[in-house]
Amino acid sequence: MTTQGNAANSAAGSGADAAPPQAPAPERDTAELEDRWLRAMAELENVRKRHDRELDRTRTAERGRVASAWLPVLDNLELALGHASDDAFAEGVRATLDQAVEALARLGYPRHDATGVPFDPAVHEVVTVQDDPDAPANTVVRVLRPGYGDLRPAAVAVSRRRE
Repeated sequence: MTTQGNAANSAAGSGADAAPPQAPAPERDTAELEDRWLRAMAELENVRKRHDRELDRTRTAERGRVASAWLPVLDNLELALGHASDDAFAEGVRATLDQAVEALARLGYPRHDATGVPFDPAVHEVVTVQDDPDAPANTVVRVLRPGYGDLRPAAVAVSRRRE
């Protein structure tokens, strides 16, 4: 029996090592669930922030795409004004052009068509350089095509450096 008793003790000893771990105490269980809940809430907040950033990027890109589609219309309205002979017609085209320019400005694309301002590569694209004794060097002396915000730069003529 001694041999059987040792075998029984030996089996009991090895069985204790293989036994499933004790269930955690209710406090540890609650703490673990609370930790998982807090992590899930943090992840949800990160997803919301990521979604908001992506939505802002999408809106900005779409607004720019639509505004860019209107630039040829504005250019053609300006060409029509340049060739209009009827005052009533020209007044109507001018009012339409002003509305379109204002709409683009409200969308965040203000018109850049000022002359006499220093050349700014962020706003202007030099198309030609002119000698103008009355203008300081690198000054916009003529706007060939207006710019609109960051949709497109204004095509300008710039005064030449004097030497």
